[in-house]
Amino acid sequence: MLYARDFRQTARERLAGCWTTAVICALVYGVICGALQATMVGLILLGGPLWFGYFSFWLAQVRGQRPGIGVLFEGLQKCFGCSIAVYLLQSIFVCLWGLLFVIPGIVKSYSYAMTPYILADHPDMDPLEVINTSREMMVGNKWRLFCLDMSFIGWSFLCLLTLGIGSFWLAPYTQCARAAFYEDIRRDYEEETAESV
Repeated sequence: MLYARDFRQTARERLAGCWTTAVICALVYGVICGALQATMVGLILLGGPLWFGYFSFWLAQVRGQRPGIGVLFEGLQKCFGCSIAVYLLQSIFVCLWGLLFVIPGIVKSYSYAMTPYILADHPDMDPLEVINTSREMMVGNKWRLFCLDMSFIGWSFLCLLTLGIGSFWLAPYTQCARAAFYEDIRRDYEEETAESV
């Protein structure tokens, strides 16, 4: 079984020599999403496709493909309608669970955490099937992902000390580690699924 340190190591290896592109991707995504917050229509129409492209970028990065910034906008061509549907459904489900109490909302956000990666791998999959696959994939893995996220807490404090400048490097590091986590549990899930057929 792989642990948080293993995913962080994979992230560092995949980002070696690619930090500039990765930082620019995270920055561009952050700026565009910030601008989209001003209009709900823009957020609905472009949030999903950009979300698809953003996670496609990190998945390609962790697979050693050295993606360019253009990947960020692939959702506008490849998966426009489906990415909007999945993005909205996931947001609605997390919000509804969050209404019950904070803890169920957090748990469900971890259940749906692999949704963008699954969509990146299967852009033609039914939106509800994408979300349900993430839920199934995360059975027994939510705590592992939580531990991975918590392993970056020290880096987050360092970012505060640099007035947020360090977050330009922390975001790619975190996203690559999460994509590496997806790759690990995806292989296990596919093996289990194949055995049950």
